[in-house]
Amino acid sequence: MRTCLIALCLCAAAALLLQSVNGRRGQDLHCGACRALVDEMEWEISQIDPKKTIQAGSFRINPDGSQSIREVPFARSESSLLEVMERVCEKMSEYAEKQDPGSQRTSYERVVSRDGKKMDLSGSRFDTRAAASLKFTCEGIVEKYEDELIEFFSHETENVKDKLCSKRTDLCDHALHIPHDEL
Repeated sequence: MRTCLIALCLCAAAALLLQSVNGRRGQDLHCGACRALVDEMEWEISQIDPKKTIQAGSFRINPDGSQSIREVPFARSESSLLEVMERVCEKMSEYAEKQDPGSQRTSYERVVSRDGKKMDLSGSRFDTRAAASLKFTCEGIVEKYEDELIEFFSHETENVKDKLCSKRTDLCDHALHIPHDEL
């Protein structure tokens, strides 16, 4: 009887430990997807000609006969941002997992160079399942937080990763301990 009780307690402790590890892994995935999403969106926006503009505002005619139309940068327009959000999660296949030996937290880093330069891939773990999970999670974030993404990216904002991924969405509980340039 006592042996069964000890075995049952050990099983319960193992299950709690496994649930804790899986919970942290899930949060690391959500945080990594959010941070990668922000990085990719910032890069995509930077590739659009800053001189290109689009008309925004109301196309209705005011009582005085005027219209409330203004020119805004195309790169930060809602239509441009929606277009970027449609394709940005495809870039998640260019990321790999990296585990911090100290904290055992998993982060995700770009492993395909945008400019053709050689990258340091030491410590990176390539896994097609992890890339697929990152893409799926990214798509979920885009769907759930579309309005927040448009709000943040329609204006140039500093530290979007921290502001969006930690403060607004709570996807990263530990992001304040991650350097701004790291995913």
